[in-house]
Amino acid sequence: MKVEVKIPAMGESVVEATIGTILKPSGALVRAEEDLLEIETDKLNQVLYAPAAGKWELNVKQGDVVKVGQVIGSIDSAVAVAEKAPAPAPAPAPKKEAPPAPAPTTLPPARKSIDASLSAPPVIQPPAAGAETRKKMSKLRRTIAQRLVEVKNQTAMLTTFNELDMSAVIQVRTTEQESFQKRHGIKLGFMSFFVKAAVAALHEFPALNARIEGDEIIYNTAHHIGVAVGTDKGLFVPVLKNVDQLSYAEIEKQIKLFGEQAKTGQLPLDALQGGTFTITNGGTYGSLLSTPILNPPQSGILGMHNIVKRPVVVDDQIVIRPMMYLALSYDHRIVDGKEAISFLMSIKKNLEEPARLLLDL
Repeated sequence: MKVEVKIPAMGESVVEATIGTILKPSGALVRAEEDLLEIETDKLNQVLYAPAAGKWELNVKQGDVVKVGQVIGSIDSAVAVAEKAPAPAPAPAPKKEAPPAPAPTTLPPARKSIDASLSAPPVIQPPAAGAETRKKMSKLRRTIAQRLVEVKNQTAMLTTFNELDMSAVIQVRTTEQESFQKRHGIKLGFMSFFVKAAVAALHEFPALNARIEGDEIIYNTAHHIGVAVGTDKGLFVPVLKNVDQLSYAEIEKQIKLFGEQAKTGQLPLDALQGGTFTITNGGTYGSLLSTPILNPPQSGILGMHNIVKRPVVVDDQIVIRPMMYLALSYDHRIVDGKEAISFLMSIKKNLEEPARLLLDL
């Protein structure tokens, strides 16, 4: 019996996909739930699994554009498949051959060598054969590249910076961490503080939670915060919906789930839609300062960075404090400079005095 393999539905806005990496070639014997191939869309990559065990027959190739619901192959379940394939026999070790003898070298006189070097024009050598490789961009990577260029060409993006003393947030985490984990089963991270501070600032400065449609500015009354997650296949921005209604524990649990889903390719499409503001954390990779790029059609994105102990002046005294640079990129067509600076100052003040956020630990 042959079981059809179709392109699954991946959200109402997705009608086609591109065949990505083929993990099992046509004619291979596969077990049920084994990875067959990757499907690429402009939103995310998704792995297609075998619906049954048997002989896999594929009638498309890598790079083909396919429609949702299209049959791309089948599995002949009448062909028996072992539960686990036997380990391959080790390959025989290659015979060692003696290296070739070096060719004799004749050295010219020193003066002649110097004169030749000075008089001869420089020669630019082309790359040696095999010194470079080519790899076709995935549909996801092409979409990311296209949108980054669109942001540059279609928005008036500016970035403002400030610095944040993380002492108070670190103190709260240290004091409350054990109790928080016992009650909620998850660690209290930094991101939930920044999400809460961003929501408070968005209530105060709604232009940062707005977008442009034609000749109108649409102000979002809901607060859906995208949290950037980096993976080997690209940057994903899953969205925390209605963040103002979530507790710190709910935010931390959702962020952890998003991270796990993004790394395993199981992030649902609806988790990537509907964001009204974005937070990205370059500090995870050690970045000290950067200019985050807007996630269209949003008008603002907050950039977190590495926490570094630096000497600062407090009450006319030089002290060592854990400091972080903050960056806010914004669309100047919607947001004025005064609003952007005030927004960032609001986040700074709420995080340096976290009691202002009415912490619901």
